[in-house]
Amino acid sequence: MSSSIKIKGLDKLEKQLKQMQKGAKELSRTKQVSFSELFTTSFMKKYTSFSSMDELLNAGGFKVESQEDFEAIPDTELDRHIAATTKFKNWKDMLNEATTQYATKKLGF
Repeated sequence: MSSSIKIKGLDKLEKQLKQMQKGAKELSRTKQVSFSELFTTSFMKKYTSFSSMDELLNAGGFKVESQEDFEAIPDTELDRHIAATTKFKNWKDMLNEATTQYATKKLGF
């Protein structure tokens, strides 16, 4: 006697896996991500009292118009500002959380 078992939801799972694969390929090709992609308005509102990274930096007295401007900010000053105005203790923690959320979103989780 032969019986066939039907499993519901495989189409949906296959679609999700294909989306994850597409996201993984996009991530592997990504060399740089802009602040606006990493630090979305929803991210900023969840973890800070600002709606953008520009607002956060301006509030700290940091004038940032280029990558070089940002890199010129002393780490201790940036960490102090991040600790005082966000839910993070330093810049590295904030960047790590934003990067994790960005990758998770790209992978479709």
